[in-house]
Amino acid sequence: MDTTNAPLAADPPAAAVSWGHRAEACGAALFFGLMRALPIDVASALGGWLARSTGPRLGVSERARRNLRAALPGRSKAEVERVVRLMWDNLGRVAAEYPHLHRIRVFEPQSRVETHGIEHLDQAIAAGKSAIIFGGHLGNWEIAALAAGQYKLDVAQIYRALNNPLVDQMIARCRGADSEFIPKGAVASRRALAALRRGAHLTLLVDQKLNDGIPVSFFGRSAMTAPALALLALRFDCAVLPARVERTHGAHFRLTLYPPLRLPRSGDRAADVAALMEAVNQTLEGWIRERPEQWFWVHRRWPD
Repeated sequence: MDTTNAPLAADPPAAAVSWGHRAEACGAALFFGLMRALPIDVASALGGWLARSTGPRLGVSERARRNLRAALPGRSKAEVERVVRLMWDNLGRVAAEYPHLHRIRVFEPQSRVETHGIEHLDQAIAAGKSAIIFGGHLGNWEIAALAAGQYKLDVAQIYRALNNPLVDQMIARCRGADSEFIPKGAVASRRALAALRRGAHLTLLVDQKLNDGIPVSFFGRSAMTAPALALLALRFDCAVLPARVERTHGAHFRLTLYPPLRLPRSGDRAADVAALMEAVNQTLEGWIRERPEQWFWVHRRWPD
């Protein structure tokens, strides 16, 4: 069976806009409006303070603590609490920076984004290859998508739509129109195939759980992982480029593209897909181990 058309994630049911969605959207609009009125550095600092002051007390932070203890055993309680607090600081900063994304010019002199390794993308393009650029929810992960659009690539950017469609629309407006953004699901799979057939490129974040994915080790535990990146890369002989975003300080960032991962070619496609996704997960794991406070530990990545 050809599974190349396997969805990048299951299509969620079309959600009606509930009164809860409207209330959340009103709160988000007020928050974004306030942050937009402030300079980006002030907005980022305020968002971080608000989140780190309240987030650790939320029930969802217990999942972050469980995930941290399982993934990074041996950490003291104080260290776990420090990582949880700084994780919330980072998430609050990400939220506050959304209204300012359109002002960040990644490749201009004196940019607040350092860039490294762009030559790996240039080499793939010069070789006539499509690139699949992957990352995770690290630092401000929107910076990588911003860079792809501003580099004037013909690129389809795959993302997971928020459960609240009204807030999702707000964030879409913050991202701007420099490139094509496609919510995950069967439609995304078709459009990703179309993009690669015309020689375009893909970006996607691959650190979230997919219930009908394949089991792949992540921090020494089996984690259901979407195989679409590997299926597409092997079919179209793509350059698979890791893209890491780090928050260096405040609202300043480092974007690093690494050399392409080796595509396994054993003749056993299922084994090759598993091997490539193992390499992807190992790459993400290495980044998270270096800066655990910048990852999204509240996600249900493993079975509780």
